[in-house]
Amino acid sequence: MSIWVSVFAAISAFAVSAILGVILIPMLRKLKFGQTILDIGPRWHKSKQGTPTMGGLLFAGGTIVGIIVGIVIMISGSDWTGSSDYVQQLIKMITGLIMALAFGFVGFIDDYIKVAKKRNLGLRARDKLFMQSIISALYLWAIYLSGDTSTLIKIPFIGQFDLGIFYFPIAIIFIIFIVNAVNLTDGIDGLCGSVTFIYALVFMMICTFLDFRSLNIYAVSLAASILGFLIWNYYPAKVFMGDTGSMFLGGSVIALGIGAGLHVLIIIAGIIYIVEALSVVLQVISFKTTGKRIFKMSPIHHHFEMSDWSEVKIVTVFSLVTVIAGGIAILCALYGI
Repeated sequence: MSIWVSVFAAISAFAVSAILGVILIPMLRKLKFGQTILDIGPRWHKSKQGTPTMGGLLFAGGTIVGIIVGIVIMISGSDWTGSSDYVQQLIKMITGLIMALAFGFVGFIDDYIKVAKKRNLGLRARDKLFMQSIISALYLWAIYLSGDTSTLIKIPFIGQFDLGIFYFPIAIIFIIFIVNAVNLTDGIDGLCGSVTFIYALVFMMICTFLDFRSLNIYAVSLAASILGFLIWNYYPAKVFMGDTGSMFLGGSVIALGIGAGLHVLIIIAGIIYIVEALSVVLQVISFKTTGKRIFKMSPIHHHFEMSDWSEVKIVTVFSLVTVIAGGIAILCALYGI
């Protein structure tokens, strides 16, 4: 695929995301769409009270524009053959984007309820879980209809295993877990954006090596739009992504991994998401069974905050871990599958 496809997609996505910040952030302030900070959180987070939320609209918009630009250039280029394989990839990419936007819409509803009621509790957990289950099932159904009927799980350097009919319920649970894990990673300025920016770059390289052209455009556009958002979200944040953004990112993480048929690499490249989610699970289990807490506070980034790590240090360390894990994921994709 021509390098110019990626270049123009990236420039478009970055520009839209960054420029939207100039327009939307003052608008969100005017509408008083500010974040309500939990009393149980670190006390210094209270200074962030009222910071505009729903900033995920910036990179969601940037990603959409970048993908449209990339697809138009790719299809009009000489390296687009129109083969059934390329068409199927394109359908899976578009399906993945729609799925991510659907998750983002659930997050938007959640954010709006929080803003309207001036509290940090939005949708009830069961309502959110129900909507996430429907979106996950429809996404898998759409992939199946596109012609990808595979129920294989590829484990690097070991082999592949056919889960048969059990693939679908397991995949639905996996999708919901990952989306919520990404959501939990959004707790301090720039953390979720930085980690997902690196994740997107990792899959951009994997999709380039494996010739997943459409998913490559998605990854490029996602990474560039997140970069544009980080201008506004890096410490000290002028806007938060909110559940609108974190759930869109969760859906995008899934779209890139499952779209490429590389489920296990989601876990490897997204190890920070997994650790964040497991820290919450372990904390709850420990407190319910023993009355004691394993961490000073969960998710685990708050534990490091309570241990006197600065937000910038946490973001830096977690990002470096993602870089290392991403490198391992790339090696697994090239030599282990």
